[in-house]
Amino acid sequence: MGVPQEVFPDTWRPLLAQPALARLRGQPLVDEALMELHRRLPPRVALHSLRTFLLADAYAAVRGTGYDRAGLLAAAAFHDAGLAGSAPRVRGGFPSRSAALLDRFLAEHEVTDARRRALTGAVRGHMRPFPVRGAGPEAQLLHFGAWLDVTGRGCRRLPGERRRLAELAPTPWFAVSFSARMATCGLRRALPNVSAAAR
Repeated sequence: MGVPQEVFPDTWRPLLAQPALARLRGQPLVDEALMELHRRLPPRVALHSLRTFLLADAYAAVRGTGYDRAGLLAAAAFHDAGLAGSAPRVRGGFPSRSAALLDRFLAEHEVTDARRRALTGAVRGHMRPFPVRGAGPEAQLLHFGAWLDVTGRGCRRLPGERRRLAELAPTPWFAVSFSARMATCGLRRALPNVSAAAR
């Protein structure tokens, strides 16, 4: 059902087999978001995006938080998309470019305006030190998952989960290399000439 797992890199398979992702497969929005993730981002960044979703989902389960699962998967798939490809300087930097790419994707799938606003807002705000006050569950969860995967912040709320996912789909020194990217290009522009084959 849905896109065959063989389409994706072998390194993705342990994460795709996790229940939170496996039960979403077969939904058109989810399958096509995963295809976009595969097409747009370097392998190590793509793994970060998948781990971000899984950490966010695990945190939601611990807190008993209801949220738009398929939508959050799409947001996680696109949240760093603004870093890839030959991109001009954009107002708001790569998070805003990522949000614009997600918005276009969601519009093509006839997602409602309200749902699009919630998901693109989550992507636009994920690099802030803390979620915007009053942010919805998708914004809070995406922020939590992304920061936990890269920096370890919040690990006490999900003991052992970050390490477990990193062992399933390791990206050694990812936090260092990702931070170096941020220091090199800054938040005001996307990285030029980064292709999915680059890493």
